[in-house]
Amino acid sequence: MEQLPGRPGNLTPEEDEKLRKFWEMFLQVCGVLGDDNTATETDAASEAPSRTGTEKPKKSRMSLFKKKKDKEKGNGSGTSTPTKVSGMDSIKENDPEDKWGENKAYLETLATHSPEQIRATIWSMVKHDHPDALLLRFLRARKWDLQRALVMLMSTMNWRCSEAHVDDEIMANGEEFAAINEKSGDGKTKKLAEDFLAQLRMGKSYCYGIDNAGRPICIVRARLHRAGEQSEEGLERFTVYLIETTRFMLSPPVDTACVLFDLTGFSLANMDYTPVKFMIKCFEANYPESLGVVLVHKAPWVFQGIWKIVKGWLDPVVASKVHFTNTLKDLEEFIAKERIPTDLEGTSGYTYEYKEPVPGENAKMKDLETKEKLLQERETLYEEYEGKTIEWMNETDATKRAALHAERDTTAKKLREQYWRLDPYLRSRSYYDRIGVIKPDGTVDYYPAKIAPSGTNGTAAALAAGETAADDVD
Repeated sequence: MEQLPGRPGNLTPEEDEKLRKFWEMFLQVCGVLGDDNTATETDAASEAPSRTGTEKPKKSRMSLFKKKKDKEKGNGSGTSTPTKVSGMDSIKENDPEDKWGENKAYLETLATHSPEQIRATIWSMVKHDHPDALLLRFLRARKWDLQRALVMLMSTMNWRCSEAHVDDEIMANGEEFAAINEKSGDGKTKKLAEDFLAQLRMGKSYCYGIDNAGRPICIVRARLHRAGEQSEEGLERFTVYLIETTRFMLSPPVDTACVLFDLTGFSLANMDYTPVKFMIKCFEANYPESLGVVLVHKAPWVFQGIWKIVKGWLDPVVASKVHFTNTLKDLEEFIAKERIPTDLEGTSGYTYEYKEPVPGENAKMKDLETKEKLLQERETLYEEYEGKTIEWMNETDATKRAALHAERDTTAKKLREQYWRLDPYLRSRSYYDRIGVIKPDGTVDYYPAKIAPSGTNGTAAALAAGETAADDVD
């Protein structure tokens, strides 16, 4: 499968230059690069006269050395001042064209987060992806406008860590923690756990297989939703959990998903605008360039008026990805019949059945010593990638620059492989880990050979998670 335009390995010279400049801005806001857009080895060096155009700028090792010196001075405590990024002074909080309040979030992030915090959070967003792929999502979403792309990236970072708590709560706690709180929690904690598990068990939304373009399919069964049955927070947490989990089912070069809204049996009792708005915000503001196609299947006539309202909320680019289907033949234009679930009249023989968490499947998350070693190992790779990126940014010779780009790709591969050793120490196991869709090494089996009776796959997953293995840490 060919790489799509605007992705790593398939950039025009102009796009490549935009990516280089975007990395420069990102490293500036993270405090890795100074105000002069160059790295400095010591504080004395930073006060030296400006370099002439014939001198080469300092490169990676000096920048990272400076960052470490800043931490030793106490600047890594969350109180250091964000580095000024050129071209960002024009960002205004109350921009009438700022649909999701990203400008305000950007300015708040700079005011409340240190460069070290910003850097750590954005790097944590990369997970198993190529770092370039993450930044390119934001560039494409903002039509290669560097300032708007940085605002969006920072706004997303702020949402993940300060509002949604994606990694430290939703993904870290996951299904097993919810199962515990469902039984022993109280008040709001118990209610959130019940709401979360109820949606998983009924299969209100679930992933199964891939479409004709190789995109993982997320099926939303609208008839199973009733307004008020779950709290707004419970609905939002479930939505984020499913989107994040689906990310692990993206196999490059595929980097988008297919969302299928099954409106079979839909009535006005199933309509709830609040979670719809949240879902739209997720894809437009916080998970850019993640939607490949949206299929609305068997929409009844009452949906016509609803669609007029919802379409008005959508960005035109997102709206253009929506297709209406009414029959199995219509669906087959996007998904092979043998890959369509039984309840959608397909011949796959698949029917969703939730597999409960198994006690002990997240044993590695308790091994804090190994987790810390793996995080330190990952930090070294981050610094290696940043160093190679600064060299690549500053290199003017095309041949040398291509060689540096290849070295960056090698480090990106190391990051991907290392992430999957770290993953069980950070992320609670999901239904898709238990049934064998997401493998421990990050490979994806969209159609596991056999979905065993409840308990069998869960036990296997628990054993796979198990105790820390010797090869987890190099």
